[in-house]
Amino acid sequence: MPKYSFIIPVFNRPDEVEELLDSLCLQTFKDFEVLIIEDGSTKKCEIVCRKFDNKLNLRYYFKGNSGQGFSRNYGFERATGSYFIQLDSDVIVPANYLEIVDNQLTKYHLDAFGGPDAAHNSFTDTQKAINYSMTSFFTTGGIRGKKNNVGGQFHPRSFNFGISREVWLKTGGYNWTRKAEDIEFSIRIIENGFKVGLIPEAFIYHKRRTSFKQFFKQLEFFGRGRINLSKTFPNELKLVHYFPFIFSIGVCLIPIFYFVWKPLFFLGIVFIVIYSLAVFIDSYLQNKSSSVAFLSILASFTQLTAYGLGFFKEMIGR
Repeated sequence: MPKYSFIIPVFNRPDEVEELLDSLCLQTFKDFEVLIIEDGSTKKCEIVCRKFDNKLNLRYYFKGNSGQGFSRNYGFERATGSYFIQLDSDVIVPANYLEIVDNQLTKYHLDAFGGPDAAHNSFTDTQKAINYSMTSFFTTGGIRGKKNNVGGQFHPRSFNFGISREVWLKTGGYNWTRKAEDIEFSIRIIENGFKVGLIPEAFIYHKRRTSFKQFFKQLEFFGRGRINLSKTFPNELKLVHYFPFIFSIGVCLIPIFYFVWKPLFFLGIVFIVIYSLAVFIDSYLQNKSSSVAFLSILASFTQLTAYGLGFFKEMIGR
């Protein structure tokens, strides 16, 4: 039996799956299997998977659509490894990823672990800008992919999330299938007394969304998910999670201030200019590209307003 099982739910992304499987073929640590769980797709990736029959220990499953959380459970039930590593279908895995994970788990036992995400050189400028906005101090407070942060204890996310077989057997896997399902699962793992940690060097390249329209829809969903999570775990709603909502309200009020109190209107304009300039400079220093830096401003505003809108909608519904 292999030591590691990669669990990858897929929905209508055959091209991305091929790139992901290509990267898994290059792993320097070879003791693993791959389970592709096709979650009711109309654009199936079965033909793509068949290309790797002689390259990977791969099994393909097709099931009715139930969402990513329950599709991962479906994979857990059929996996044979000692550890189950969940990946999103839109990632590329560095060749030494599994070697790093195995070395870390050999030295320091973890029952569950996560790793950061990054932008690959092959990504478009839009994808790099979106990656920046998801990891920047000026948008998320830099809380993603950090052991200790203002958001509280580290919770592995499903794009790069490993658990031991013991965790699966005790917790039963995912209780939710969408809307912060991975954070809810992480919290229950911790509450069950398992040791959870971040492996900083075990990063993956995460494509995320390829357009700002897709990105907006995704982040609105994330905002709703945070409120949904707080219904079960009230202490998980931190001050930092209100920032996108407050930011969005402030930006929307700026035009109104022109007619109500012009000094406040001009103060708002100054804030937007300073904030945009800070994002531009920070992104440029990281990406060495003025195009990515400019798009990072658009991505940051898209992220904050979309998350804030979803946060507000779910809060009102609650």
